[in-house]
Amino acid sequence: MNAIPPFDADLLRRYDGPGPRYTSYPTAPQFSSAFGESDFREAAKLSNGDPIPRRLSLYVHVPFCFSPCFYCGCNRVITRDHSRADVYLTRLVREVAMVAPLFDRDRDVVQLHLGGGTPNFLNASQLGEMMESLSRHFHFSSSPKRDFSIELDPRCVGSSDIEALAFLGFNRASLGVQDFDPVVQAAVNRIQSVEETLAVIDACRKHGFRSVNVDLIYGLPAQTAAGFGRTLDTVIAARPDRLAVYSYAHLPQLFRPQKQIDASQLPDPEAKLGLLQLAIEKLSLAGYRYIGMDHFALPDDELSLAQEHDGLHRNFMGYTTHADCDLIGLGVSAISHIGDSYSQNPRDLPAWEAAIDNGRLPVWRGMMLWADDVLRADLIQQLMCRSEIDIAALEARHGIHFATYFEEDLQRLQSLAADGLVTIEATRIRATARGRLLLRIIAACFDRYLHQPRSEPARFSKMI
Repeated sequence: MNAIPPFDADLLRRYDGPGPRYTSYPTAPQFSSAFGESDFREAAKLSNGDPIPRRLSLYVHVPFCFSPCFYCGCNRVITRDHSRADVYLTRLVREVAMVAPLFDRDRDVVQLHLGGGTPNFLNASQLGEMMESLSRHFHFSSSPKRDFSIELDPRCVGSSDIEALAFLGFNRASLGVQDFDPVVQAAVNRIQSVEETLAVIDACRKHGFRSVNVDLIYGLPAQTAAGFGRTLDTVIAARPDRLAVYSYAHLPQLFRPQKQIDASQLPDPEAKLGLLQLAIEKLSLAGYRYIGMDHFALPDDELSLAQEHDGLHRNFMGYTTHADCDLIGLGVSAISHIGDSYSQNPRDLPAWEAAIDNGRLPVWRGMMLWADDVLRADLIQQLMCRSEIDIAALEARHGIHFATYFEEDLQRLQSLAADGLVTIEATRIRATARGRLLLRIIAACFDRYLHQPRSEPARFSKMI
């Protein structure tokens, strides 16, 4: 299952289009403002009451960036005023102090991820203050297998910063690269040298980081096969443990920075597919395994091993090895997944600040899952992580007859089976080698919200 999937340009072209990436099910557009602070507290209480409470995963969002990257669709604030980090951190510490007591102290934190924005906008002292607050209010696991990761902008981090991060307990790093081609970098306003990037990778290894991930993007303005090929060769030579190769989606109506991009410089669909094919071929020859969606890893990386042993999980942080955790999101826009609930903090900074200042949990929207949601989330999680659906296991866990319950979904799946993307058997549905690059298309066949208005049919019952 870990082999790099074959590239079929015709199929990819036919199924190219917008759609969910299924870092959750239901996806975030289904969240409602009717879900509020009291619902979050109830979800936390219920999760504590499980016979064996799940361990905890923390996500902390740091929104600040020193300069805008025009391709970016993340929730971030552009500023060079470093004092804003202190103000943000003060409120973040207050949020931690409000949220942590809702969860029993004996629930170990086995995963921590800092995302953004640019988390290393916070200096070593500020990061130390944040980690002290988190470790004081939550119980950090002492296991050597715990994952404490941070996203880094190589343009504003040095070897001494990496040493400080290691001292604070971080053992994984993710570096944004996108493309080393100077013409592409100028077009997206991200000038970043090969030398400074490789220096950060070397520093991570020197100071004992267990894993380094590199992010690339294909489909950027002025991008060519020759230039992107050189970027791939440079990155592969550095041998990061993991890579994410994302498709650029040009949506200037949604993301204002993208209005700075000259759309006439974007590669056409054929050229963009060629860039993806190039990435797949080069990574395959270099020995990387395809994990799913846009993610690749070396055979001995923990993602690869987790996939082999059915321990892979997909959530808002992407693919992870910690499937048995409740996820607590902290900071502006952060998303939590507690028991059978999702919740999200306000996406705009003033609203998040106002909630903290008024002593309220900053819950903007969310949802409690229905039995149907839980069932479909289980199915889609299997598909995204294992490239197959174990029909018998789903029937046993959820008390359904699969063929009857999913009659309409299976009808939608027939055209994909005819195109050779899936095989449908009595006991399992499996993505073919050709279908693994289109897992989200297969999963969409089982997404109730894509195919009918939101409702509460009689056969659905709430999970509370």
